[in-house]
Amino acid sequence: MALFTKEEALNYHSHGRKGKVEVVPVKPCKTQKHLSMAYSPGVAEACKAIHENPELVYEYTGRGNLVAVVSNGTAVLGLGNIGPLAGKPVMEGKGVLFKVFGDVDVYDINLNVTDPDELCAVTKALEPTFGGINLEDIKAPECFYIEEKLKKEMNIPVFHDDQHGTAIVTAAGMMNALEISGKDPAQMRVVISGAGAAAIACTNLYRNMGVKFENIAMFDSRGHINKSRTDLNEFKQQYATDKAYGSLAEAMVGADCFLGLSKAGVVSKEMVKSMSDNCPIIFACANPDPEITYDDAKQARPDCIMGTGRSDFPNQVNNVLGFPFIFRGALDCGATAITEGMKLAAAQALADLAKTEAPKYVCEAFGVDKLEFGPDYVIPKALDLRLIEYVSVAVAKAAMEEGVARKKLDLDEYKASLGKRIAESGKRVSAFVETYHLGI
Repeated sequence: MALFTKEEALNYHSHGRKGKVEVVPVKPCKTQKHLSMAYSPGVAEACKAIHENPELVYEYTGRGNLVAVVSNGTAVLGLGNIGPLAGKPVMEGKGVLFKVFGDVDVYDINLNVTDPDELCAVTKALEPTFGGINLEDIKAPECFYIEEKLKKEMNIPVFHDDQHGTAIVTAAGMMNALEISGKDPAQMRVVISGAGAAAIACTNLYRNMGVKFENIAMFDSRGHINKSRTDLNEFKQQYATDKAYGSLAEAMVGADCFLGLSKAGVVSKEMVKSMSDNCPIIFACANPDPEITYDDAKQARPDCIMGTGRSDFPNQVNNVLGFPFIFRGALDCGATAITEGMKLAAAQALADLAKTEAPKYVCEAFGVDKLEFGPDYVIPKALDLRLIEYVSVAVAKAAMEEGVARKKLDLDEYKASLGKRIAESGKRVSAFVETYHLGI
């Protein structure tokens, strides 16, 4: 059942101040002295200090808490190639989530650029302004090339959330599903429907968790990806196998895990019934309708561990569990990159959080009496305020261990500061929202 009408959604975006975000000053500007320090001549002192020591840019400007959400609108979720102008509401929305969940400031950068090298050049030129780059809604296969090139050429974190966000959240769910089922990742067979950015990133991360290449069967819209095919780009070719499956149904027989990042209805009850005997793992993430519904999967195999992209069923695969807190941790330790180790640390932190009983306010928000670790709770809920403490600390710790952090944080002090930070940010955001609420 829809939570809103078309008119309500459009009214939400247009009522009062247009759009969803605004820029506000965080220093006073009420007197001549304030004005002279904010701009001329006082601002020169900050400029000279940074010119002498570039690292002081993090002390005297907001760069250390500022992320660019960069998109060309070529692969907007559920809408396709609608371009940068039509994609702007999504990027503004991403900024809202960054701020509300992680107290990360965002400028959305919507580029009328489709050439990958040109997009890289524009984004790289933005580096002095930002502490991190979140690539968003850029189509495959260009998105792989763009991210890899920018990671090599930039000295700040670059993260394509469409790829790695889903990978991190499903990896967290898989970690817990493996614990519940007793499965060994090195022995499990994984079937993947979809071969785009998210599917390949998920598969890469699963391999880092121990899943073997020879136990992976990946399908795109034309069928199984194997070495007999001549229509594969370089990114799909890395998952081309010697063995060829004639159909998704054939590959599903005996499979331990199914990951869906394709379209609704491609998996039947019979296919789920044919999966491995012990607690098959299913992440059907097509939106808004999954590859198989939660109810159908559970009817076919009551013992399955099932997640979807929907909030109205257990184990929602929601990227907001990751990106605000990953960037929070990366920014706070001055990370120069987001590494595979940092991604796995984020996944493990999410898995650990799901093993704790959810607070009462989370249960009330989702209309349940209790949320406890088990088949229907292997992924935490997005409204759990402890996420920032679990994930951001884990990411910062991994960054320091892997040598990509500019700062050394006391993790106990850092953890204690995060709850206070998000509470204070929430008060400021609420004050602005109430100002412009206007009955929406």
